[in-house]
Amino acid sequence: MLAVTLPLVDSSEQPTSTPSPPPPPQQLFSRAAVAASCGGFVLIGALQALYGPSIPALRDAYRLSPSAAGMGLSAHFVGAVAGVLVFDRLFGRIGNRRLLGWSYLLMAGGAAGFAFAPAWPVALGLALLAGLGFGGIDYGLNQLFAVGFGRRSTAMLNILNAHFGIGAVLGPALIGLVGSAHYPAVFLGFAALTLPLLLCLAGVRDEAPPRGGDTGVSEDTAADTGARRRVRARSLATVLGAFVVLYVLHVGIESGVGGWEPTHLEAIGYGATAAASATSAFWLMMTVGRFLVAPLALRWSAQTIIAVSCAGMTGCLLLAAIPAAAPYAYAGAGLFIAPIFPTGLPWLLRAAPRAHRAGALVMAASMVGGVAAPPALGKAIELAGVRAVPLILCAISAVCLITTGWLIRAASPPVLPTSSPAPSTSSSVSPTSTSPELPTPPDQPAPAAERTS
Repeated sequence: MLAVTLPLVDSSEQPTSTPSPPPPPQQLFSRAAVAASCGGFVLIGALQALYGPSIPALRDAYRLSPSAAGMGLSAHFVGAVAGVLVFDRLFGRIGNRRLLGWSYLLMAGGAAGFAFAPAWPVALGLALLAGLGFGGIDYGLNQLFAVGFGRRSTAMLNILNAHFGIGAVLGPALIGLVGSAHYPAVFLGFAALTLPLLLCLAGVRDEAPPRGGDTGVSEDTAADTGARRRVRARSLATVLGAFVVLYVLHVGIESGVGGWEPTHLEAIGYGATAAASATSAFWLMMTVGRFLVAPLALRWSAQTIIAVSCAGMTGCLLLAAIPAAAPYAYAGAGLFIAPIFPTGLPWLLRAAPRAHRAGALVMAASMVGGVAAPPALGKAIELAGVRAVPLILCAISAVCLITTGWLIRAASPPVLPTSSPAPSTSSSVSPTSTSPELPTPPDQPAPAAERTS
């Protein structure tokens, strides 16, 4: 009897009984911390959008050429990429409160210093410092929201990023209200509004759920899981590369529409005021779209939402080639672009749970794409003409749609054949051989360490 009981005890040590799960994800943020995080995204959205409307005053204050004045936003993005990578490197080593606190302080200090910098090189250095904090907040809160709300993470990420859009609309509107000459006061005001958010960091749990990684696996299942790991290792680089392509291209479309829509609309007969209003509508629809998709994310998978978004974005950009429909089509494109960035992050974490740096890589690449895409699009438009703007963007969007379709197939869990045939009912069972009695099914879920978020 003892010989029969021992194998049953051994089998319970296999990963079929998962380790105790991490604390409930709802405990990662208090309600006040969620509200403060949304407020923080309003501020980073406003800060990023303040540089452009401030260019006339910056040129007068520092006697700059247009290209030199535009370096302020470039310095901000360079700092943001560095902030993403630094935050990711320190994630899990330093408490979340301290990382977010330092990020808020860096952004506030850099923005306040930029407002009163005595010389342009100093201003660029402070813009980079503000960008460093910006990147830490952007990546840090996106990462924590992606793992902190369980199945509601996609919805919460869309709500969080919708507040970024609110800030991106409010910042330029405030500059327009007070005049670009008063940009120092606006930068200083947003820096001051950052400081109260530090008081709400007590509502953020210091340790986030793990993003993936190896844990102990019994020797009995090493052969079975080894094949699955080899398949995933071979495909991991390709899957990450596809996510990078998706993020870089869709951010390029976003910045391309925002930068070239006014020029295209004026070229096909619209007035400057109408073109500017249509561009504002594009950004507004991006914000509205993220709020609208939040309840849908509780019913639809991330893959479905992104596939529909890419298809809708492609159709709208194709429709924008028709002059009478162009302003409305661009607004529709903003509505469909909206969910892609926040919805893709939870999907990425599920598709590549062992790639600890996946989120940082994709977000940093998207920021680089946001800087590099406008000049590249400008070169293409020089060759094809301004009227070709929607068709060029439509072609890029089609690549996003194709990439999404490939990811849906490639990121699905692999189905592998079992390493041993199914046991025959007529075969005798040895008391000490347990593997024929308890085979690991080919579609068995990955070990607990791989099932993050």
